[in-house]
Amino acid sequence: MPIAEPVYDVVVVGSGAAGLLASIRAHDLGLSAVVLEKDDRFGGTSAVSGGGIWVPCNFDMAEEDTPENALAYLKACTDNQVPDDILSAYIVEAPRMARYLHDEAGVKLASIQLMPDYLSRLPGSALGRTLAPVDVDGKRLGGEFFRLRVPYSYLRLLGRLSINNQDAGILGAKAPGWRKLMFGLLKNYWLDFGWRRRTNRDARLCNGQALVGALRCAMMDRDIPLLLGTGLDRLEVDVDGRVTGVVAKNKGQKIKLEARRAVILAAGGFESNSVMRHQHLNDDLATGITAAPRGMNMGDAIGAGEAAGGRLEGMQRAWRAPVLRMPVQGEDNVEFAMPFFWERGVPGSLCVNRNGDRFVDEAVSYDEFGAAMLADQSATGANMPCWMIFDATCRQRSLVGPLMPGELKPDKKLPPEWLNSVYYRADSLEDLAEKIKVDPVGLRKAVDQINHASETGVDEKFDRGGSLYDQYFGNPEVKPNISLAPVSEAPFYAIRLDLGDLGTKGGLATDMRARVQSAQGAVAGLYAAGNCSASIFADAYPGAGGTLGPALTMAMLAAEDAAKQEPV
Repeated sequence: MPIAEPVYDVVVVGSGAAGLLASIRAHDLGLSAVVLEKDDRFGGTSAVSGGGIWVPCNFDMAEEDTPENALAYLKACTDNQVPDDILSAYIVEAPRMARYLHDEAGVKLASIQLMPDYLSRLPGSALGRTLAPVDVDGKRLGGEFFRLRVPYSYLRLLGRLSINNQDAGILGAKAPGWRKLMFGLLKNYWLDFGWRRRTNRDARLCNGQALVGALRCAMMDRDIPLLLGTGLDRLEVDVDGRVTGVVAKNKGQKIKLEARRAVILAAGGFESNSVMRHQHLNDDLATGITAAPRGMNMGDAIGAGEAAGGRLEGMQRAWRAPVLRMPVQGEDNVEFAMPFFWERGVPGSLCVNRNGDRFVDEAVSYDEFGAAMLADQSATGANMPCWMIFDATCRQRSLVGPLMPGELKPDKKLPPEWLNSVYYRADSLEDLAEKIKVDPVGLRKAVDQINHASETGVDEKFDRGGSLYDQYFGNPEVKPNISLAPVSEAPFYAIRLDLGDLGTKGGLATDMRARVQSAQGAVAGLYAAGNCSASIFADAYPGAGGTLGPALTMAMLAAEDAAKQEPV
């Protein structure tokens, strides 16, 4: 798209959900805005995310919520590391952001009403605080559909079909109606002859694709320009220390865009920057196993903001997740880190370290599981990787990472090169332990413990199945504990889990108006939202959408504060 006007009220850097929303809110407040994206696809990490938005006291909750309960929960989650006024401000502003998205920006949202908070054992936890974007017909985007960043094929059913979180839960647990759902998805895809002539992807946008797609439609309705292939080079700062614009690179040429009121940085973290990882993250997280899009988030905005006077916070932190390292279909010698969000808790499975010992309730949230991996590695030196072990019954009925349930896709239909690489299989636990170099005595003991717990319904070691979050991903057909089933039917399987991340969560320090802070106060004209800013939740991950909720809220607040500033 040609650059028609080099001067805007607001220049936004980054085309993830936060950046797109910032431009839309600025426009609706009467400001001119432009969005810069260094990649040739828009959407950033948001487009390949689950799309959930964690919003306490939201308009569509399944049960009554109160600011008092939400504050108690966030204080417990953050271990009182975050001032109450920041948490209270989020509890007020996030619901307002969600209502704006739903009512004015055209991003329809609905509560996942039975979804518990991640740390559902803590006081103040609730159901339904996660809002999910309603599916979007990608045809609304026109040609922009093909400029939207797409998830890896492994994250789409049969490599082609988009499925939302509700679909994934039904199919993964093989809940009542799963066959009908599968048939309907296939039918809708195959009958759309005209669309299939254009692409093998279906037109349905779900999860993060739906969120970003709806926001892009809102931008198009408002004629807000989006400049792809335009990366941030540096920020322009005047003699008084005010940020007045950006210098960017567009198709190899440097261009300058002036910002009369604000530059809003929303360009992601630094997970793809190996130098910054080794500089800031602890050794166990510095390895660079990230599930975020490869080579995209290099910390450009963080560096530019720091050079303009901003200070950094929380740079040692990341959004943790166990991941399976596996080849990318159609790309030679390229590995993809597939996050294991919920599969670790399927009945008929357990996770062990190399001593064969369980070290955590396997069904906890992925961030909590990652913290347990770090703690166990520190205590035993036998974690990272750890191993998910499951039996033939689990394999037959459950979705486990890239492995579709065996009754839909048996072993013989899997790529042959996956055996002893993506997954391991043996006729006995002892043989499996030998293949994966896990202590066989410890593994047998751990399996015996799980089998006993599946009979009694009580996991005496870690209380698996004892929280609402555990139960959300259980199988209601399994009794007496829907999270526990015996691991007893040969053949036995194993999948290696490394500690990875969904992105970094440290960056530019901001206040609750999203203003970037220096040692002396706010940096005039500069705002930050999303993973290029320090998380307002410190090291906590309160629920599904705990990344996008603050990112979108701070983006909205940045645009609103910019509208109050005098233009330069």
